[in-house]
Amino acid sequence: MSRYERWNSLLELLAENGRLDVEEAAQALDVSAATIRRDLDELARQQMVTRTRGGAVAHNVSYDLPLRYKTARHAGAKQRIGAAAAALIAPGEVVGLNGGTTTTEVARALAVRPELVERAEGAPGRLLTIVTNALNIANELTVRPQVKIVVTGGVARPQSYELIGPLANAVLDELTLDVTVLGVDAVDVVHGATAHHEGEASVNRLLAERARRVVVVADSSKLGRRVFARICGLDRIATLVTDAEVDEELAAAFTEAGVQVITA
Repeated sequence: MSRYERWNSLLELLAENGRLDVEEAAQALDVSAATIRRDLDELARQQMVTRTRGGAVAHNVSYDLPLRYKTARHAGAKQRIGAAAAALIAPGEVVGLNGGTTTTEVARALAVRPELVERAEGAPGRLLTIVTNALNIANELTVRPQVKIVVTGGVARPQSYELIGPLANAVLDELTLDVTVLGVDAVDVVHGATAHHEGEASVNRLLAERARRVVVVADSSKLGRRVFARICGLDRIATLVTDAEVDEELAAAFTEAGVQVITA
């Protein structure tokens, strides 16, 4: 297990339990207590946790883990989801992408779609327009000749690299999108798609409203759950792309609600 994977696991344990004992964490992660102490010291230095005698307690930001700590979670599933979602995008479409690890995989899959790359090399012009409030996605795709990048304004949120606030809303108010691909923190049949942070949810909601169709990408651990801030109801979601570990009854509930469910 890498250092970042350990940090991610420790933050998840703290998010679930509120506090963590060094010896218990060492046993759970199958590493030495000395390693856990060093990890907790480093996370405390980054103001991610508060150290206590013999362990740590959760700092409030650990409930919404920074993107750099999320990348190791369900990595294979997210890559498969990203590829499946990218396959739903047609050349020439205007695509909205919010931030997150799964939408980043969608962006990466779009960047290497063979038909887009080949046509871009053989003829001038951009084959996709991507509108995003995610700085990391814009950074990765700017160098792709087949993609025109439009970045919303706004204030950068360090946890997700997303731009939020009235400047982002002002740009999106002037645009129309063919499809928006949304990464979410949770989605269920009753409450729809939700996010931990209200500022992100507001921009995500507008991305959904400006699109003709909405595709939600979420690994199965996020299904059947809800978190703090509402993005949109199921009536706005055309397709849900998730992994093959999804509970069959839960998938059926989404289908009955009118959402196409694709498992990758």
